[in-house]
Amino acid sequence: MLLGSNLQFSRWTFFKHLPTRKFKITTLCQNKSVATLCHFETLTSHQKHQIHLYVDTLLQWNKRMNLTAVREVNDVMERHVEDSLAILPPLSDCYRSHCGSSCDKLSLVDVGSGAGLPGVVLAIARPEWDVTLMESMNKRCVFLEHVVGVIGSSNVKIVRGRAENLGQNPCFREQFDVAVARAVAEMRILAEYCLPLVRVGGLFIAAKGHDPKDEIKKAESAIQKVGASLLQVCSVESQSPYGQRTAVICSKDRPTPLKYPRDPGTPAKEPL
Repeated sequence: MLLGSNLQFSRWTFFKHLPTRKFKITTLCQNKSVATLCHFETLTSHQKHQIHLYVDTLLQWNKRMNLTAVREVNDVMERHVEDSLAILPPLSDCYRSHCGSSCDKLSLVDVGSGAGLPGVVLAIARPEWDVTLMESMNKRCVFLEHVVGVIGSSNVKIVRGRAENLGQNPCFREQFDVAVARAVAEMRILAEYCLPLVRVGGLFIAAKGHDPKDEIKKAESAIQKVGASLLQVCSVESQSPYGQRTAVICSKDRPTPLKYPRDPGTPAKEPL
């Protein structure tokens, strides 16, 4: 289902520092090609088929619009699919331990979803979750609506709009258990984009590179200003050639002040 800024619906079915903790996202696999896709190998045959449909559609559409710089199937599987699935262990572990409830049924928003990463992959891996793909560019929303139809996921909602506007909209403000963002912006900006969308008691997870320490330190004040605190920095180890990843997890401790998020463009130009 595509939900635009005018709230019209379409035909598709909806939508202070702690010690660093390490999550090994792969098991020891003898075959290197399998080792790099260990998360993918845990999926059911139907889910694997959905992933292949998604990747094929992504690469086909990528020939006529800029969705990803990655052009080969194997690279997409390693660099995008496996990387997106790597978010699941720290997400599930922290939600169960910090939020004190099961993560069998979650509402999750992927902010700045772009080509559907990680949102579409997470929706496939967790069909019991309600996943919202939030994207400001109309042409990308068209792709997302198409690919959701191709893979046949009924747990996905697509929202077209800027995070600054939707974060002030009562339909979305503090409505989600979890917000995720991957390859969108630096942490100071992401905090203002994402945390207003998360309910009190929920989580925000930013997928980052191997060493985001300086970025996290600069973002501490911004995270606090929007009502959250840094909960965990998880080193996510991978056997893929793309190396270590980091999941930065924030806890929404109190309601976000009404002045946040600020007007569109302001968070990026004047980070908190």
